[in-house]
Amino acid sequence: MKTAFSAPGDYIYFKSQVPLHKIPIGTKQWRYYDFGPKVVPPLICLPGTAGTADVYYKQIMSLSMKGYRVISVDIPRVWNHHEWIQAFEKFLDAIDVHHIHLYGTSLGGFLAQLFAQHRPRRVRSLILSNSFLDTCSFSASMPWAPVVSWTPSFLLKRYVLTGIRDGPHEPFIADSVDFVVSQVETLSKDDLASRLTLTVDAASVGPLLLSDSVITIMDTNDYCAIPQQLKHDVRERYPEARRAFLKTGGDFPFLSRPDEVNLHLQLHMRRVGVEARADLVPGVSKGGSGGSPGEGNDGREDPDDAPRDDGEPSEGPSTDSQLHPNPESSESHSLGDQPLSNARVCHVVNEDIMVLFLPHLQDILFLHLFPLYLGSLCITLNNCWKVRRSIK
Repeated sequence: MKTAFSAPGDYIYFKSQVPLHKIPIGTKQWRYYDFGPKVVPPLICLPGTAGTADVYYKQIMSLSMKGYRVISVDIPRVWNHHEWIQAFEKFLDAIDVHHIHLYGTSLGGFLAQLFAQHRPRRVRSLILSNSFLDTCSFSASMPWAPVVSWTPSFLLKRYVLTGIRDGPHEPFIADSVDFVVSQVETLSKDDLASRLTLTVDAASVGPLLLSDSVITIMDTNDYCAIPQQLKHDVRERYPEARRAFLKTGGDFPFLSRPDEVNLHLQLHMRRVGVEARADLVPGVSKGGSGGSPGEGNDGREDPDDAPRDDGEPSEGPSTDSQLHPNPESSESHSLGDQPLSNARVCHVVNEDIMVLFLPHLQDILFLHLFPLYLGSLCITLNNCWKVRRSIK
C-alpha cells in the first residue's frame, strides 16, 4: 500500500518564506508567486497541465538568491487560447510588468509561444521545455473533449495522471512525480477541465517575431509524456535556438534536475542581457556577489563568481524576511547555494551538450588524488618495513 505523500522539507521552508498571491482580475482568479528584486525584468514560469505555481519552487528559491526576479503562475480557468492571451495580458498589467521572459513546460511552453506570437512587444525571450507547436495529436487522442467540462473530477484527474509514466523511477524522478501528483489533487474540476480544453482545442503556433537567438530549448532525453516527434518539431521551427539537453529528468526536470535547469536558466538570462541584482537580495553581503556586470570588476570575472559571505553580519532586514540556507534541503539544491564558478561549464559542443563540472567534482578529485595517496602509503609502508628490519 502506498504511503501518504509527505511534503519535502525545502518545500515547507519555501512556503514559510515566499508569500502566495491571489488576485481577481475580471472574472479570473490568479494565483502566483513573485519573488526577487523588482527592478529586474522577470522570468515568468508557466506550468503544464498537471502543474501549479508551486512546482517551480526550486527555481524561485535558487534564482531569487542570485538576484533574479521569478514569477510562477497558475494557469487560470480559461476555455480557449484567445481568452488565455487576453487574460494573461491583463494579469501583467495588474502587476505592472511590461517586458517579460517566459519559461514554459509542456502546455505552458505552448501557451508561452502563443502569447509571444500575438503580443510580441511584451515578450523578450523564451525558454521551452518538453513543449509542442500544435494540439492536433492531443485532440485526436481525446475524442470525448466536447464533454470534458461535464466529466467528474476523479475521471479528469485519472486522465491527467495517465500521461505520467507509472513504474520504477530513479529516486529523484519518483520524488518529482509524487510532488506533481500531490499538486493535481489540489486542482478543482473546472481547473482540470479548462487545462485539458486548452490542450485539445485546435490551435497552432504561427511565426514569431522573436529571433532564434533569444530562444532556449531545454528537453529531456529520457521518457516524457510529450512525444519525441512533437519536441523535434519545436527544434526544427527554431533551428538557431540554443539547445540544452538533459540526459534524464522525466516530465518534470525543474523538480528532478533543479541544479542543471537553474544553471541553464541563468545562462539564458545572461545571454539575453538580464543582469542579476544580488546586491538587492536581503541577507547577501554587498561585497559578496555584487550587482550588475561592470560594477566593481574588469570584465574578466563574473560578479556571481565572487563569494557570497565575507564573514560580516548581514545588513539586510530582519530574519523573518530573509531566505536563510535551509538545513532540510537535500543535495539537489546544492548549486543554488554555491557561487556559480563551482558549476562552470567545462566543455561545449555546438552549444548542445554541456558537461557540468560540479556533479563530477568528487570523481575528478578522486582520480587525481588517489595516485598521490597510494604513493604516500607505499612510502610509509616501506619506511616501516626498514625500521622493523633495523630493529631486528
